[in-house]
Amino acid sequence: MFKRFRNSNLTDTLSQVANRRRFLQIAGAAMLISLRPANADNDLPVVLSVRVWPAGDYTRVTLESSAQLEYRSFTVKDPERLVLDIDGVDLAGPLSQLAGKVSDGDPYIKLLRAGKNKPGTVRLVFELKVAIKPQVFRLKPIGEYANRLVVDLYPENPADPLLALLKDKQKDEAAAETVVEDKSISKQKDTARQPDSSDVNLPKGAVFTVMIDPGHGGEDPGAIGSKGTHEKAITLAIGKRLRQLINEQPNMRASMTRDADFFVPLADRVKKARKINADLFISIHADAFLTPSARGSSVFALSEGGASSTAAKWLAKKENDADKVGGVSVGGGDPYLKRTLFDLTQTATISDSLKLGKTVLSEIGGINRLHKGDVEQASFAVLKAPDIPSILVETAFISNPEEESKLLDDAYQDKMAKAILTGIKRYIAKNPAAAKMKIASIG
Repeated sequence: MFKRFRNSNLTDTLSQVANRRRFLQIAGAAMLISLRPANADNDLPVVLSVRVWPAGDYTRVTLESSAQLEYRSFTVKDPERLVLDIDGVDLAGPLSQLAGKVSDGDPYIKLLRAGKNKPGTVRLVFELKVAIKPQVFRLKPIGEYANRLVVDLYPENPADPLLALLKDKQKDEAAAETVVEDKSISKQKDTARQPDSSDVNLPKGAVFTVMIDPGHGGEDPGAIGSKGTHEKAITLAIGKRLRQLINEQPNMRASMTRDADFFVPLADRVKKARKINADLFISIHADAFLTPSARGSSVFALSEGGASSTAAKWLAKKENDADKVGGVSVGGGDPYLKRTLFDLTQTATISDSLKLGKTVLSEIGGINRLHKGDVEQASFAVLKAPDIPSILVETAFISNPEEESKLLDDAYQDKMAKAILTGIKRYIAKNPAAAKMKIASIG
């Protein structure tokens, strides 16, 4: 009997434990349900963030989501609108805050609003300032990004690039005239080899055009330093300084593939240079390497075959992946970037690029340690214009804390821009026949 009593108590105890375990499981499940998004039970996508990148060339709107978004889009006239219907998402979180994402200065979007079109569908309406040619496409997850739905708003009537080039030249010349300083003192402070317009003797009326290409931008931040510095910000800052210096020269002018924080596909960077009949293409970067000890400045030219070093090959692959990070619509591109065989024009262009790279590298060596003493070569997509000598300048390693501090310094940025300009002018002086001098009026 005592034995049966003990067994009875044990049975009761086990029953209580089982009941308590079921209670905890039910409570835990309820807690998990409360923590999950409202539409998580159906594995529907959740919009994680919305980003707007306004620029003169185009405005990009990016919707980042936990899963691929299903959408439909169409345009409406009088007034100009773009309508985007997205299925299976909630009108909450980032989508409910769309209006505040658009600045008054956006050149293409007047207003962006969202509402429920029908059950299970959210409608985004872009009220536009001008007629546009939209490109809407999806991007798969890469790097730090989840799924993305991209809306690019290009104007139906884009600005004339040559007219923009002339305006930049006139603006920078006017700015230079308003600066009052002792030129001789500033020369002594900055560098012993200041740019001097007398270094370049061009035919009367000739204008030498340089396309400056600040690497990365917009959705693509480039390399990121230990202080959180984005490569795209450094390249833009140095690029603007170089443009002003070039435009201050009486027989030179400069344009930029981007003059603000927006993404430009690699093929478009090359196209922009060819549209203005550029004599040179200078791509500016501040990359990172696998270890923070890597340091120094470098200059690269295009390679017909393999890369000149393992590091150069690694860097070229990393830079060529910019389109995947920044986001390019499938089917876009340029035949010059897809070629694997080079004709005689390309071979001659690479030869000129190496000469240009050598003079620029020599000048940069006066302000910073060189990572390599010679111009390196690799298959950089952005350098593949067949008829424009092109180089890629690594101004310093942003992954090196000491060099990251240099890159953030205004004085270093000035010196780098001046060194590049001096290298360009030395190249022109040594190779006048290599340059395609355009007889044009600056106006």
